[in-house]
Amino acid sequence: MSRRTRGFSTRAIHGLADAARGAGPVATVLDPSTTWRWSDVDAGPAMGAEVGPPEFYRRYGSPNAAALESRLAELEGAERALAVGSGMVANTAALMAVLPAGGHLVCGRTVYGEVANFLGGLAPRLGITTSWAAGWSVDDFEASLRPETRAIFVETPANPTLDVVDLAALGAMAERRGVAVVCDATLATPYNVQPLRHGCALVTHSATKYLGGHSDAMGGVVAGSAELVTRAWQFVRVTGGVIAPFDAWLIERGLRTLALRMDRIDANARAVVEHLRAHPAVARVWYPRSEGAIAEQYRGFGGVLSVALHGGVPAARRFVGRLRLFSLATSLGGVESLVQFPASMARIPPSERARLGVPEHMIRLAVGCEDAVDLCDDLDAALAD
Repeated sequence: MSRRTRGFSTRAIHGLADAARGAGPVATVLDPSTTWRWSDVDAGPAMGAEVGPPEFYRRYGSPNAAALESRLAELEGAERALAVGSGMVANTAALMAVLPAGGHLVCGRTVYGEVANFLGGLAPRLGITTSWAAGWSVDDFEASLRPETRAIFVETPANPTLDVVDLAALGAMAERRGVAVVCDATLATPYNVQPLRHGCALVTHSATKYLGGHSDAMGGVVAGSAELVTRAWQFVRVTGGVIAPFDAWLIERGLRTLALRMDRIDANARAVVEHLRAHPAVARVWYPRSEGAIAEQYRGFGGVLSVALHGGVPAARRFVGRLRLFSLATSLGGVESLVQFPASMARIPPSERARLGVPEHMIRLAVGCEDAVDLCDDLDAALAD
């Protein structure tokens, strides 16, 4: 009889191994070394040929990165995971793993700004071209495919418009057309969705956000098949986008409470969304709706939502300046709530903002783990005449 698959929190805390019964530390030991002694003169070259050996040279991997990767692979249902220095390193390495020179990529219409900069600036120098899907349906992505298309890149939920993708339908279409799907699931986290289970070839995360969860560590994740993650690792090994041991240690520690934090953050976000949708000063709220295939694939959507107020930019600026629990700061995914203007942060031209559906007065809220009633009170005070 096969053993029942353990729950998410159990796997996040214990990883692949059973709880240790012998003597030793309960917490993962932090190992800051940059290099390790070899057993003999032949050991070094042999270790340097491996994928991310944990004890060779830090640019090739580290014990703390390896511990984080093992836990992440388990949570994503992946053959292998790779921990890197940032979410942007993860996205770049994942794209380089699936795109050859001369290849074509179809990209979701809204992605992280630096991904768009990479696709518009550096990728063409490597012979890689990009088309942007007109919308979020599978038909929109399929309509943009070409004979030379090798990959689809999608961020779901998308930041800051919070559009979500039917990953199962997208994965099925991509498999039929012989195209690899790379999914940035930072805003959802592996607790809320597992893209690999729905046909995606690779999943990426900015581990700086929810995985670390405390605004004190920077890192990224690529997870998927051993073959594709090996290709991503080869890119990172050469270009040097490695994760520091202390950041890996902090993010691995964060994973142990990911389910607890996401349950609270998801509930808080739903409460804030409901509260703002009923407020007379609010013109629109952007947040995913859980229905149909989306409800079957996503447990939740995280704590990011966007709002627009009656009164445009002046009202938005006044609102942000009055907030007390929501700090005006970049990033998201920590236990504290944050607020920012996506249009000004991303430096998007007005014509491009219109195409993306990002109005100038859009406000992005990243809801944290505070008490929901206090967050709503803070919002009400900031919205008061």
